Amino acid sequence: MLIGHQSWIFKRKPTIIASSSVVGPFEGKGELAKDFDIIHKDIWVGQDSFEKAEKIFLEHACERAIEKSGVKKEDIQFFLSGDLLNQIITSSFAARTLEIPYFGIFGACSSSMEGLALAALMVDCEAARYVIASASSHNAATEKQFRYPTEYGGQKPPTAQWTVTGAGAAVVGYKGEGPKVTSATIGKVIDMGLTDPFNMGAAMAPAAVATIEAHFRDLNRDPSYYDIIATGDLGKVGHEIAMDLLKKDGLKIPLEKFTDCGLLIYKKGQPVFSGGSGCGCSATVTYGHFLNLMRKGELNRILVIATGALMSPMSYQQKESIPCIAHAVSIEMERI
Repeated sequence: MLIGHQSWIFKRKPTIIASSSVVGPFEGKGELAKDFDIIHKDIWVGQDSFEKAEKIFLEHACERAIEKSGVKKEDIQFFLSGDLLNQIITSSFAARTLEIPYFGIFGACSSSMEGLALAALMVDCEAARYVIASASSHNAATEKQFRYPTEYGGQKPPTAQWTVTGAGAAVVGYKGEGPKVTSATIGKVIDMGLTDPFNMGAAMAPAAVATIEAHFRDLNRDPSYYDIIATGDLGKVGHEIAMDLLKKDGLKIPLEKFTDCGLLIYKKGQPVFSGGSGCGCSATVTYGHFLNLMRKGELNRILVIATGALMSPMSYQQKESIPCIAHAVSIEMERI
């Protein structure tokens, strides 16, 4: 049901029956290693290109989520997925393997919550009984496409971020036990005129703030409603900017509640500059770490705001600015 101008309330409260996170070795050395289902020992996973490797990460995440759900693959109506590679080839090629009717989505790094919001909407309006939502990224493949191949060893400024090598997937259903998807707020494209591809946090922060403010306005809620409010991959720079903008606009979120997936996934001392990023960042942290905490009873209500920079190599070469977007999804655990 539409509420306010850009939000949905899901009356049926679709269930995240199962979820899975699959990461590379670098992410496996980070703070959240215990929350990942699979930690691969190398970023190639036996493939001859990074692009093929990313497809394997996504396939493994989807297959593990389906296995954990107990739902037969043939009973899943739709597969929603997004990634960062041109023409979302990771998602499309994984869909070829999974053989599930497929919607390819592109919201850049916001794709994880875009997919989850749409999956919940489909289940809520009875367009599907089971949907799998997923997203992925690969550090080496993304660097090669958007910046420079990692083999070059190019220097980066402190504002840069480290693209997560990993994939996350969730099976959303009309019944079952698990966290419930209760609402979503769909973001608007915000472009503040920034052009630096090494400062994505600053470019995406205003979009995150706009969606957060829209969510609380549409649902007439206060930040105290949630245990955690997490942006997707603003990193240190973008997170600080977002906090400043929210404070300036009069929306006070306690520091202990307001976090960022890109700040959580790696350990202090790992050379990730401003923090993590990529479609796989919010996907692995949400579908691994946050949902595990919810199932353990340590969190009851969370709001995840995945952020994305809607640029391409072509738009950057043509010196276009970077339009950004953010989508928010609330997930709640109903206690008996």
